[in-house]
Amino acid sequence: MQGGRWRRIGGQAGRSITVWAVSTLTLLVLAGILPDFRLQSPSGDSATRIAVTAAFGAGAFGMLSAVVWPLLIRLLLLVPALVLGLLVFFLNGSLLLLALRLNPSGEPQAAPETAVVVAAVMSAVASATGGALAVRDDDAYRRRLYRLSDRRRRRLPPGPSAPGTVVVQLDGVGHDVLRDAVGAGLMPTVARWLGAAPGQRPSHRLTPWRTDWSSQTGASQLAILHGSNHDVPAFRWYEKETGEVMVSNRPASAAELQRRAVERTGDAGLLAVDGAGRGNLFSGGAEELALVLSVSARRGRRTRSRSGYFAYFSDPANAVRTALSFTAEVAREIGQSLRARFRGQRPRVGRGGLYPLVRAFATVVERDVVTAAVMGDLLAGRTAVYADLVAYDEVAHHSGPLGRDTRSVLHRLDRCLALIEKAAEHAPRPYRIVVLSDHGQSPGETFRARHGLTLGDLVRAGCGLPVPRRAADVRVDAGQRDSARSGAEARAAVRAALRRPAEEPSPRDRPAGRRAEPVVLASGNLGLVSFPDVPHRMTEEEIDARHPGLLRTLADHPGVGFLLVASEEHGGLVLGAHGARIPLADLDARPGPLAAFGPGAADAVRRTHSFPHTADIMVNSSHDPAGGDVLAFEEQIGSHGGLGGAQSHPFLLSPLALSPPCGADGTDGEVVGAEQVHRVLRRWLREADGPRIPVGEQPDRRAA
Repeated sequence: MQGGRWRRIGGQAGRSITVWAVSTLTLLVLAGILPDFRLQSPSGDSATRIAVTAAFGAGAFGMLSAVVWPLLIRLLLLVPALVLGLLVFFLNGSLLLLALRLNPSGEPQAAPETAVVVAAVMSAVASATGGALAVRDDDAYRRRLYRLSDRRRRRLPPGPSAPGTVVVQLDGVGHDVLRDAVGAGLMPTVARWLGAAPGQRPSHRLTPWRTDWSSQTGASQLAILHGSNHDVPAFRWYEKETGEVMVSNRPASAAELQRRAVERTGDAGLLAVDGAGRGNLFSGGAEELALVLSVSARRGRRTRSRSGYFAYFSDPANAVRTALSFTAEVAREIGQSLRARFRGQRPRVGRGGLYPLVRAFATVVERDVVTAAVMGDLLAGRTAVYADLVAYDEVAHHSGPLGRDTRSVLHRLDRCLALIEKAAEHAPRPYRIVVLSDHGQSPGETFRARHGLTLGDLVRAGCGLPVPRRAADVRVDAGQRDSARSGAEARAAVRAALRRPAEEPSPRDRPAGRRAEPVVLASGNLGLVSFPDVPHRMTEEEIDARHPGLLRTLADHPGVGFLLVASEEHGGLVLGAHGARIPLADLDARPGPLAAFGPGAADAVRRTHSFPHTADIMVNSSHDPAGGDVLAFEEQIGSHGGLGGAQSHPFLLSPLALSPPCGADGTDGEVVGAEQVHRVLRRWLREADGPRIPVGEQPDRRAA
């Protein structure tokens, strides 16, 4: 044992000396080719003196990178993530200038802009050399990956241990999109798992599943991690008793939704036993968290919203590489946007402003940080890990789910899966890698582009309220038309861009007798209309008495597929064009407007009707079954949130070592609803880690 220890020390020393030597050589080469960087005095020095100067400079830069850089990154946690790239280059160059000034000869000099370039190259070369040497030594490679995790570490007892489970969520990737990407050679890692190449034996199975009516991350991931998405009717909705708009990706809302789910199930979550959550909306009860929205507002070392960045960026090479990739992604998005505009591509939405930076953050920074955190979790031997990679979903919203832009994102996500698989090979326990998506995406124009008005405009017209001039030709049964002030229209556009609710006064501040304007919210191709001055959910009869033309205006519009409203006579009704009016109890025999939305639509609508916070009017856009297109009520050409098309059909990619997914009746039927996915994952965790994983009581999906 003593000899093994000395061999490890000797190996580490050898690797450090090799990295130092390569860094010294790199510094000499850069000094020879960059005009504003020199290692010798103006009068010239001997070759030996220049070599010593380079060696000292390389060593000092390496020491500063190892000691000072992590402290600087701690300070960077206070800086907005979108300015991280510029700071990375500036700080790395500053460390090089400091290393040169510490040189006893006092001769090395570099212009500040040249120092940035030299520091970036030095960091990349040192990291590549150290990584290449470590790969040849399993113990060294394991330690290198292990340093990526920023958490209290524990070591498993020696000897065989139960398999762990890592679940990677590819946000927004539909079942058909994944299958087509594998067939096109874009995802070789997934193709290998599925045995797609001749002579390969599959290690995984690919299974589609069907979402709830609310086909979006908030509802799906809440149910997957916490077992219940009861009373989550959409991505955003209005709650009358508080006068607040709940938004799934708002920290306060996410925390409240998680609290409600835990209260309903009596179970902390899927990850409550030795779990880790990375990049998710909800914690799943995990002990170790990073970049998890529902805890981002809390204070504490392990729950800070950006604490997960430290581990990754504490390596300056990671920081430089990600900053370069971030810059390249911004340029790629600008180029792709200009190409789409010059070609007159349709459909198309605006992609200016801060969007290139947001896309680069989702497709580079978040991807790299979450992947590194998962690799660290595997090396730490965590029992269960759940991580969300949002890159595809973000790009598909603006570029469409089937275009060239998203194909390149899928290829890079496959490389992330390959890195996770490689880390699992060096983990202290075996791992089973599950990949899934929370929903798909459906292509199509926006409602506004197709019909020249927003859903809010249409609702105001149906209520006889002033509408913008561009919507003044909307015909309503009540025959009332007017035009809105341009200023009001501009403010509404700004609020929509900021995802803010309409500025309505609270009930106690509203003058007596004044009727509040409706609150109209959008979640992809699902719209919600609420009347804030009525404390309960309004019925069809009440809405008709108040606004006689509203329901018919909405139901008969060609961009609307169907409506859901409460009814005093029937309990609930689905309304469609041409006077269609079908009670919920009769939908199985008479699907009416739901027929175009496929099997399961009636059950999904009935379940949402039972929610306490279902809006007064639920509006689902029209759907073309032939092309799978929907009309988004938001400015998105790839959308999800309602019924129609690929958005309702995500996937489960699971190892063959785990039991097959099955339906609610325990057979091989289709997995329906995110709550059923939770039960499947919990079963797999129990199969892998035995009785330590509790079964947990599951709510009745039919409960009102």
